[in-house]
Amino acid sequence: MKIIRGAEFTEELLKRDDSSQPDLEFDRNVLKIIDKVRSEGDTAVLDFTERFDGVKLESLLVTEAEIHEAEQAVTEDFYRALRSAKKRITTYHEAQKEQSWFLNPNEGIMLGQKVTPIDSVGLYVPGGKAAYPSTVLMNALPAKIAGVGQITMVTPPQRDGKINPHVLVAAKEADVHRIYKVGGAQAIAALAYGTETIEKVVKITGPGNAYVARAKKWVFGDVAIDMIAGPSEICVVADTNTNPVYAAADLLSQAEHDERAAAVCITTCQSFADKLSKEVDRQLADLVRKEIASQSIEKFGRIIVVDSLQEAFDIVNRLAPEHLELMIDNPMEHLAAIRNAGAIFLGQHSPEALGDYMAGPNHTLPTSGTAAFSSPLGVYDFMKKSSIIYYSENALAEVADDIIVLANAEQLTGHANSIKVRKAGF
Repeated sequence: MKIIRGAEFTEELLKRDDSSQPDLEFDRNVLKIIDKVRSEGDTAVLDFTERFDGVKLESLLVTEAEIHEAEQAVTEDFYRALRSAKKRITTYHEAQKEQSWFLNPNEGIMLGQKVTPIDSVGLYVPGGKAAYPSTVLMNALPAKIAGVGQITMVTPPQRDGKINPHVLVAAKEADVHRIYKVGGAQAIAALAYGTETIEKVVKITGPGNAYVARAKKWVFGDVAIDMIAGPSEICVVADTNTNPVYAAADLLSQAEHDERAAAVCITTCQSFADKLSKEVDRQLADLVRKEIASQSIEKFGRIIVVDSLQEAFDIVNRLAPEHLELMIDNPMEHLAAIRNAGAIFLGQHSPEALGDYMAGPNHTLPTSGTAAFSSPLGVYDFMKKSSIIYYSENALAEVADDIIVLANAEQLTGHANSIKVRKAGF
């Protein structure tokens, strides 16, 4: 793993995600899929599923019989681990739920904010060759806690036309209402606009490939979305007492995701950097996904040596990483220095994988520097707010003249008149 000094790699790293860059041919292909689903509904969805997933389906909806079959296929150990994760994720996210509130700043005035769950949500869960039951929990449980009335899940089928049993069991445990065998841009289009079988939703959440990400970008505005997810990333801040074995393992846990994943360590200690570089190479050889991880480490993996922790924190805040591990002495003392990060892991025994599966906070996090202005997925993403305003006649009379002055200054005489006609009756 390459060792450099200072922040020379920062800009290159920030530019690695090209998902927001225009690609006219790619966009045309995605838009063709979206338009065909809008015009042909289920027929288009089934055709695209056969073309892209290699399976000819008779029905898109997952049946109760299929869910029951999945329940018989998973182990007791999986059930135990899944329910343990569910409990922790639920406990954390219940603390996020907001309540409506009201205040009376003056006599005759009531102001407030009404908090309401959205009516429906579509959860995209990657599938096919892979299986991500943790993604089901991280998207469905916050929606359930928020009180969303209809939770729909879409996920690509396997070659045999089935959904991975671990994913189906997770959906059942999380009380997902309907599950459909569809993936890719066609799934996003079906959720956004509806088909004969799949009902339109008001928001779409969940990660996916480049087609999914671009489709979410195109349907945004007709429906809400959570975020446009880029390649995964981790940044580890280390000092002389950091265990290089732990740090290497955590860097590789993200590098194995994607050839474009970023794994960066920033350290104040040159000798640690040397040890870490060798340890990454040693552990890399044992990974099942070592070809993917090795490309990630070669292109977007760096050990950055700096003169001080403050310099390290400055680089962190420029990167705004998805995952940040402060594997340094007394990490809580330095937490205030971190402004931009999706999730912050403190100490030597809080690895990123803990957050992926079991800790409780959501693992759907902003990537590609967007942690500078956005947040992890949460209960608040499945709720909306309405302002509440009540003025009595006397309360309106006190501010009527000022409203008229401001409305006239903006040449909005209709606004002013709506106050004048009431003022005439005071």
